[in-house]
Amino acid sequence: MADTSASSSGANCLEKLKTYVKTPKGFILAAEILISFIIIICYAASLYGGYSAVAICEMVFAMVFFGIFMMELDKQIQVVNWVWSDLFRAGIGAILYVITSLVCVIGGAGDGARIAGGVFGLIAALLFAYDTYTIFLQIKSTRQHTAAATDDRV
Repeated sequence: MADTSASSSGANCLEKLKTYVKTPKGFILAAEILISFIIIICYAASLYGGYSAVAICEMVFAMVFFGIFMMELDKQIQVVNWVWSDLFRAGIGAILYVITSLVCVIGGAGDGARIAGGVFGLIAALLFAYDTYTIFLQIKSTRQHTAAATDDRV
């Protein structure tokens, strides 16, 4: 009996995964995880592996937010403002990827894997910047500024 409920909850989780990846936000987060993994592989193959720290951190953060949004824990845990946290995650990730990628591309002469990691890092920076932009539009659309009531009678 316990095996059937475990397999159904596993199937339910797999269905949530398939459904969430088809959403625009889920696709962006999945792409961020994938490109960060490719960057980790490139930096691991290079002579200088220290640049992989940004890719590892951003991949882990993207996986955490992917899991939270996929399981809809953001609606259950109200203590954290998940949209703003995701905005800061994506914005900081874009900035860090630009910095480390430029360092790797400019100073990576003779190390093809480091240059490849830098190029993929620039692509990741664009992806994280696009994610930041979409989150900003989401925040902007949810905020409704209403004008204060004015009384013309003096």
